[in-house]
Amino acid sequence: MKKNVVITIVLMAAGLLIGTQAHAQSWKDLFNKGNIEKVVNAVTGKTADVNMVGTWTYQGSAVEFESDNLLMKAGGAAASSVAEGKLNEQLTKLGIRPGQVSFTFNADSTFVSQVGSRKLNGTYSYDAATKQVNLKMAKIVNINAKMNYSASSMDLLFNSDKLLKLATLIGSKSSNSALQTVSSLASKYEGMMLGMQLKK
Repeated sequence: MKKNVVITIVLMAAGLLIGTQAHAQSWKDLFNKGNIEKVVNAVTGKTADVNMVGTWTYQGSAVEFESDNLLMKAGGAAASSVAEGKLNEQLTKLGIRPGQVSFTFNADSTFVSQVGSRKLNGTYSYDAATKQVNLKMAKIVNINAKMNYSASSMDLLFNSDKLLKLATLIGSKSSNSALQTVSSLASKYEGMMLGMQLKK
């Protein structure tokens, strides 16, 4: 009986993903390992052991509201999808394009961010209690990000000012208008976190 209830809940959660995950291209995408892990983690309340070591490639922007209440106030999944599209557009203007940006996290707590031939070194640490990662770059810039993790994907979500700082550091281009648009996007939707979706 318990098993049937869990299966039913997992299938219902998967059904919800169909509506909220506009970027899922097919059933294959919807039921890939990363998405299944997210559904199971949401249902069971457990998360996969975090292992950041390896090279993670930027796939696109990520947007998350701090609560379902704030998401509904902003206009629900449609607002989230619009915000994600606008963020993608502005990050592209800064030279942060899918498949062309990578983060390599090493076992010694160092990492390298690479955009084309441009590299930026830093150190990182992960706090399992808060599910936050701290990135320290250029020996002086500290940036905290909330992390949503599965074995093959990782979303790094920032408060808008922190994302702007990171985008300025790693971006291959400078664009004041793009930075201003990201900033105004965040102010338009209170309680929204902006970030990057990375895949291993």
